Order: sequence, then structure tokens, then C-alpha cells
Amino acid sequence: MTWDALQITALDALGLARYRVQMPGQVLPDDPLVDPLLRAAGLHRDADGACALVRSLGALTDLRSAAAKRALWPRLRQLRRHGG
Repeated sequence: MTWDALQITALDALGLARYRVQMPGQVLPDDPLVDPLLRAAGLHRDADGACALVRSLGALTDLRSAAAKRALWPRLRQLRRHGG
């Protein structure tokens, strides 16, 4: 589940926790880019593949640049095409 800025603000104001579904032992960063990346790669239902992809990307803040995004898209398309 990806939360947008308004939903995050509302949930925080109400004192409610935001949850991400993950497998035991699998830790994904709490970054809004994670869920869209996993969907684009076709890995949103594969916990092991998702963790491997996120680990291989390094710092997610680096993906905010246009050049990094352009370099990442061919890799995501390949993952989606080959089922992870």
C-alpha cells in the first residue's frame, strides 16, 4: 500500500500507524518510492525478489534525480518481462 502525502498527514494527525505488508524477516525501507518500484518491476507479491531489488538499488534518495530514473527503467522493464 502506498500512502500519499494527504493520507500520511491525516493518519499521523489521528495517531494511527501506517502498515506495509511484508514477510517475517524481510525489511523494506519506509519510503514512498518502494511500492511503486516493486509494482513497476512486477515484484509486489514476491517478498524475496522485492528485498533483493531494494538492496541492489542502494540509497533510494539517489533515485530522485532524472538521470537515475532513466537508468533504472530498463532494469525494471526487464524484471517485469522475465517475472522478477
